[in-house]
Amino acid sequence: MNLGDQKKDQFAKQFSAGLVLFAMLMMVAIFLFQYAPIIAFFWISGLAFGYILQRSRFCFVAALRDPALTGSTAVTRGVLVALALTTIGFTAVKYFYHVTGQTIPGQNYIQSIGMNTVVGGTIFGIGMVIAGGCASGMLMRIGEGFKIHLITLSGFFIGTMLGNNHLEWWSNHLLWIKDGVFLPDLFGWVGALIIQLMVIGLLYRLAIKWEEKQEL
Repeated sequence: MNLGDQKKDQFAKQFSAGLVLFAMLMMVAIFLFQYAPIIAFFWISGLAFGYILQRSRFCFVAALRDPALTGSTAVTRGVLVALALTTIGFTAVKYFYHVTGQTIPGQNYIQSIGMNTVVGGTIFGIGMVIAGGCASGMLMRIGEGFKIHLITLSGFFIGTMLGNNHLEWWSNHLLWIKDGVFLPDLFGWVGALIIQLMVIGLLYRLAIKWEEKQEL
């Protein structure tokens, strides 16, 4: 059997295994839908999101790491475009709830701002670069068979527990803005949207300039 036939045979086996796995996943989704439709939705959307991440190699670590290591800002610009699109989408959803007098979803996630934000972000940034993946990238690579990321997953859980245990101390001693910042409260919905898109656009332009500078 030549190399071409071996590749075809391997592809056929992988395709058959993929179909079987897909059927099993859909059976689980149908089972969940009968008892908890929202869980079935999370199951399907999680699978879809994981598939998109794996096929696109979309990684937040690369967005922050590549400009410094390789000079490439392709992934960085991809993340900025994604942030711009989600900014528009989330603003539309939240504004709908606002004008209809309903409770705006996600408002509980507007957290206070303090030194814990700076320290936590720095530690997490260093950790994800050393580990070679953020939370989503780590789970994606575990699914691909990279067992080394099981160590990263353990550290992720341990760090999360330590952070939760120490959060109260940081909140009591090094808090800057207790109620957090919600831009529509300061600039209105249209103003907040324009400001955020302008910041994202500025970062996008800087990313292009940075890559052009590295190529010289």
